[in-house]
Amino acid sequence: MSPAEEERSLPLPERWPRASKFALSACAAAVAELVTFPLDLTKTRLQVQGEAAVRGDGGAGRAVRYRGMLRTAAGIAQEEGVWKLWQGATPAVYRHIVYTGVRMVTYEHLRDSMLGRVEDESFPLWKSVVGGMCAGAIGQFFASPTDLVKVQMQMEGKRKLEGKPLRFRGVHHAFLKILSEGGVRGLWAGWVPNVQRAALVNMGDLTTYDSVKHFLLLNTPLVDNSVTHSVSSVCSGLVAAVLGTPADVVKTRIMNQPRDKEGRGLLYKSSMNCLIQTVQGEGFMSLYKGFIPTWLRMAPWSLVFWLTYEQIRRMCGVTYF
Repeated sequence: MSPAEEERSLPLPERWPRASKFALSACAAAVAELVTFPLDLTKTRLQVQGEAAVRGDGGAGRAVRYRGMLRTAAGIAQEEGVWKLWQGATPAVYRHIVYTGVRMVTYEHLRDSMLGRVEDESFPLWKSVVGGMCAGAIGQFFASPTDLVKVQMQMEGKRKLEGKPLRFRGVHHAFLKILSEGGVRGLWAGWVPNVQRAALVNMGDLTTYDSVKHFLLLNTPLVDNSVTHSVSSVCSGLVAAVLGTPADVVKTRIMNQPRDKEGRGLLYKSSMNCLIQTVQGEGFMSLYKGFIPTWLRMAPWSLVFWLTYEQIRRMCGVTYF
């Protein structure tokens, strides 16, 4: 058998390992995103309330509309309809196909090829931190336009209730409108805090999952199965929420702010300016607005994603993560 014929006889995961891992991680992420998306919408609404962009009188004496995750979700369902809890889900799934696919492939490449494991097959924590932050930043940069559309569409129901005209007819119209108003650069509005957040979240998510999983395998009787995957994913979701929520608040506000004809933000000059204004105007804890729904979303998201990803890798003949 010639080398070409031998290569064609190999299973797809062995012939195209990175493309296969990209596709598998994208499928797992799409499932996790659809299951937990209402919590993401709730988180976004909580994060933008209280800022100048949504105050009719500059913020003076205005009561807060939503108080807490459950009331926010119930208010959206009652006032806008249950299906509005999935408003923006399509660009969110598009985002995770790009974001999760890129970050997972990048992290594994860094771990197994560039940074390298040690002799006992463990991956040192500092290498895992570097790999997680780099993978998250790279993945989010490529996915930033879809994240921008997702945030903008999540706020459409709020605009309708306020009597304002809707800006978008759908996902593709949103892409085209943002592109026509701000050019290609407009699609990457808010990419800096977006990338910063992704680096922090993945330092918590990928680093924690990988470190906890291999610690359990090396130091406890647990084996590489769904129990180990579940424990590791719960830990990763908590750490990711703690590290990523402040950057997520800044990212959401920058992406949701009104812009001039040249695509420049009217409320915040930069992510640091947004951070300072938020802390000065609303206090430090405002950086953790939406923390509970963020964590309650990240925990099941992480659980669903990692369990699905590990199992479909095994079913497709790819080794466990």
